[in-house]
Amino acid sequence: MPDKITIKEIAKEAGVSISTVSRVINGSSPVKKETKEKVLNAINKLNYYPDALARSLRVGYTDTIGIIIPNIANPFFATLVRGAEDYLRSKGYSLIICNSDNAVDQEKKLFNILAEKKVDGILYSGIGDHLEKFNHINIPIVFIDRVIKDNRFSYVCSNHYKGMEDLLNYLFETNHKRYVFISGKKEIFSAVERLRAFGNFVKKNKIEYKILEGEYTYESGLINGKKIKKLPDVVVCSNDLIAYGVIESFKERKIKVPQDVSVTGYDDITFSKMFSPALTTVRQPIYEMGKISAEIIHRLLIKKDDYIPVKLFQNQVIVRESTRNPRNK
Repeated sequence: MPDKITIKEIAKEAGVSISTVSRVINGSSPVKKETKEKVLNAINKLNYYPDALARSLRVGYTDTIGIIIPNIANPFFATLVRGAEDYLRSKGYSLIICNSDNAVDQEKKLFNILAEKKVDGILYSGIGDHLEKFNHINIPIVFIDRVIKDNRFSYVCSNHYKGMEDLLNYLFETNHKRYVFISGKKEIFSAVERLRAFGNFVKKNKIEYKILEGEYTYESGLINGKKIKKLPDVVVCSNDLIAYGVIESFKERKIKVPQDVSVTGYDDITFSKMFSPALTTVRQPIYEMGKISAEIIHRLLIKKDDYIPVKLFQNQVIVRESTRNPRNK
């Protein structure tokens, strides 16, 4: 393996001092344009890569942000990450993506890894409650897709309760009277809020219903769809991936959606309008949530905010082909 190129060799190649090379790499003080170009050309010619860890020890930051998500295979999180990454890249930051596979213990390990890498901040969209651990991490943390009632932390979320409430009211107004609700895991904030909205809805309207507990996955939709023996008027799924699985399980049983039963999702991920039938769902501004969370953590890092900012988005019911409208029947 060839020896690692040092700034001493860069300085010799560019015909400048070592301190000048250091100023160019670190941006610590102005350098003449011509001199800077000589240094950059030497860096490119010799394939020099600065030691990021050593630089971080000198300047006190790494220009990196970590993001912890539970499932990168879920398009919701892929879109969330894209929104955050696009913004951070425009500000000169790199994003380290950490996937916990819905495991709280794995999230704890990921926090330690990010702390060891000296990231400047963390975007957290996981499932665990790690507030005690967060209190001991002296870097900005922004929560995504959950509300944190702690004024030491920022969060970006959408109104899951109101979104589900609006969807259920639409279904009730279109004469859907019998319901099956498939929830997400009880550890997930959004799943809890959507289930809470459903619980209050059925109490208010005194309707026939059944609740099945699942996960935010296509496979969970397949499994729970097969459990539904007596068809309701509508199967309300706690996210779009569950709805895809439910519809596929019905297709296998020759049950037609929406002719025999309506099915709804939540999130309006990329494929929902292309699915067959196109899915009635609740749209979250997923990309914007990622972008705003990155903007908040950037403002905290550059000390533009002397308070802890939060953002709560409103969601929108999107009616498509997977629900029938028997309003006039």
